[in-house]
Amino acid sequence: MRTRVHGWRWRRNPLRRSSDVVEAWTVLIVAVLLFVVAPLVGAAAGLRAHGEARTLAAAQRAERHLVRARVIGDPPERPSAVQGDREHPYRAEVRWTEPGKGARTAWARVPAGTRTGDTVSVWFDAQGRNVAPPAGDAAVWQHAVTVGVCAAGGAAAVVLLGHAVERRIALRHRLAEWEREWARTGPRWTQPRT
Repeated sequence: MRTRVHGWRWRRNPLRRSSDVVEAWTVLIVAVLLFVVAPLVGAAAGLRAHGEARTLAAAQRAERHLVRARVIGDPPERPSAVQGDREHPYRAEVRWTEPGKGARTAWARVPAGTRTGDTVSVWFDAQGRNVAPPAGDAAVWQHAVTVGVCAAGGAAAVVLLGHAVERRIALRHRLAEWEREWARTGPRWTQPRT
């Protein structure tokens, strides 16, 4: 029958080595780093990324504007064999009227399946270039959560890698301690008794 003694590294006993104490403290520190510090790092990184993404989304909303435009260009021919049957947006010529500026025409990406004469929503920047719509709240939160999870995972990976390195060093020290102890006690066991 095998008996397991919990906490033996913390209690004083004749078999406990200094490497056992170091290992006990290391396990405690690694547990705190993994279960407290790594999540805090992830939360801090996520909150910072959320703030930066919100600022960027607000700047995009300020510089971009949505127009309702009519497609005046011909749609492209049937999709190539490489694209397959997937529906891809394509570039087409669109026209819209801006108050005070009159009719304007530009090239923009329109949804697949749009035909000449259809009305579409298109985003333009201040220079009149067709751009993607500004990031919404869902995209901002998705970015923040992704950054937070990656930061927490990276912190946990660094902690575990450091723990693996420490265990390897501790094993070398433990073997050296055992070697010194054996050098001291070994001759008493191996010499013939008279």
